[in-house]
Amino acid sequence: MEFKACQIAALIGGTVDGDPEATVSNFAKIEDARPGDITFLANPKYTHHIYSTKASIVLVRNDFEATETVNATLLRVADPYAVLSVLLEHASQALNPLPTGVEQPSFVADGVTVPEDAYVGAFAYVAQGVRMGRGVKIYPQAYVGANVEIGEGTIVYPGAKIYHGCKIGARCIIHAGAVVGADGFGFAPLPDGSYHKIPQIGIVTIGDNVEIGANTTIDRATMGTTTIGAGTKLDNLIQAAHNSSIGSNTVIAAQTGIAGSTKIGDNCMIGGQVGFAGHITVGNRVEIGAQSGIPNNVADGSRLMGYPAVGAGDFARQAVHLKRLGDLFARVAKLEKRSL
Repeated sequence: MEFKACQIAALIGGTVDGDPEATVSNFAKIEDARPGDITFLANPKYTHHIYSTKASIVLVRNDFEATETVNATLLRVADPYAVLSVLLEHASQALNPLPTGVEQPSFVADGVTVPEDAYVGAFAYVAQGVRMGRGVKIYPQAYVGANVEIGEGTIVYPGAKIYHGCKIGARCIIHAGAVVGADGFGFAPLPDGSYHKIPQIGIVTIGDNVEIGANTTIDRATMGTTTIGAGTKLDNLIQAAHNSSIGSNTVIAAQTGIAGSTKIGDNCMIGGQVGFAGHITVGNRVEIGAQSGIPNNVADGSRLMGYPAVGAGDFARQAVHLKRLGDLFARVAKLEKRSL
């Protein structure tokens, strides 16, 4: 399906700088684009590609100023990356229309109502007492346990598992292999050195517009609820332990581990492989660099890096000093020889 620059501009509220009749039918990276592709420029380090790209249309910021000739038609917008996400969503919906109906073989327990515009894929299991909103999509081999609630428009991709009693908000995406509501890691040590399992009788509650990456695991609470706030985005391979909570509009990259009863605030940005100790509180608007270790409470607005994590500025200075240690030791050795 082809679209003209003027049509796209009308859809996204952009301004055409160039040929309004330029047509595109595909998306591409700016350095790989060919005629008929639309691409974008959001990161300044890729600016040099705009003068050589073969793309027919490039999304740029309103204030972009070319220093050389640009052959492509420019679509000027406030935020090219955000606009690209909107266009990709439209394209995805056109290319991959969402299925409806109940495929066989699958199991839907008696008394469960599947809305007309919902979908249950082959080999999926929907247990007794499940309540699902309009437009819910449960893909093949997914498991939805007893008395689970799923809000309208939520997608549960193949192989995802939602244990009994958990509550999932509207317009969420749960990717393949994710597990919501498995038992928390709770064991009481006994005098003989063995461990007695502590029953985990809580649930997981997930707000609206949350995305949970592939093979991410969110444990149910021992008592009460493990909570993921509205608008939060979790990457693949994240572990959120029992009774932990993550606020609204927080983004967390892959392989992060959150220990039990830790609370993470709203609008945080957390890099990959970050480790959080248990029973700590991380404030709002916190930024944490990849592979950092967080052993203690973190104040609102902090920017941390390292293990144990320190202020980002301190971490950068420490890195510089570490690079100079070899020279410093050599200088000290010379001074010691002189003193002798």
